[in-house]
Amino acid sequence: MKGFTGFPAGKVRVTPLPNQFFSELLPAIDDLAELKITLHCFWLLHQKTGDLRYVTRRELAADELLLDGLRVTGQPPQQALEAGLERAVFRGTLLHVIAHHDSGEEHCYFMNTAHGRQTVDRIQRGELRLPEGGSQVRLEARRPNIFVLYEQNIGLLQPLLADELRDAERTYPADWIEEAFRIAAENNVRRWSYVRRILERWATEGKNDGAGRRGTEADRKRYIKGEYGEYIKH
Repeated sequence: MKGFTGFPAGKVRVTPLPNQFFSELLPAIDDLAELKITLHCFWLLHQKTGDLRYVTRRELAADELLLDGLRVTGQPPQQALEAGLERAVFRGTLLHVIAHHDSGEEHCYFMNTAHGRQTVDRIQRGELRLPEGGSQVRLEARRPNIFVLYEQNIGLLQPLLADELRDAERTYPADWIEEAFRIAAENNVRRWSYVRRILERWATEGKNDGAGRRGTEADRKRYIKGEYGEYIKH
């Protein structure tokens, strides 16, 4: 491990962080890539000027300093970048805007501050345009992918499961997958086999998507006493 020689004497440039970062956000972040990316975005955004302060995925993917720091996560840097960005967006730290240009999509990330929210709102209303002209800009609230859901609700992802999870993500609707993981977490059955069987049952027997279905006691009893009872400790 390379040692740190210490901060130099005299005045040094600083990057301010809001107190809420330490009191609310930092205690909640449980992923190293997400933490590194969040702090790196604070640093990058502090160096920018003007009303449109944002970073792009392309900019981050070419940032050797960031990528080098992501190597310690145990994942390929680009994979860690994608996962960390998705976690930060899902948590609400970053606001994700996709600009559609003639040359393709540009993924842009604003910090979720009062100014960032106001800027995104102005973009949505058509009062501001991102550079390069773009024919359309939309705010995209992306769902967490299945790998993020697995690690948030079950634990560290085993490489042998990756292909099976990808197949499930292609097979089942995103809201089904999210709810199946939620049911597993609520019943304290943190196993993929349990989540998979819920999805298989919904696919075979159909799923009630009524407004009152989420989190009801009837749903919970169905999974405890029904086909999945063997997985649950009463």
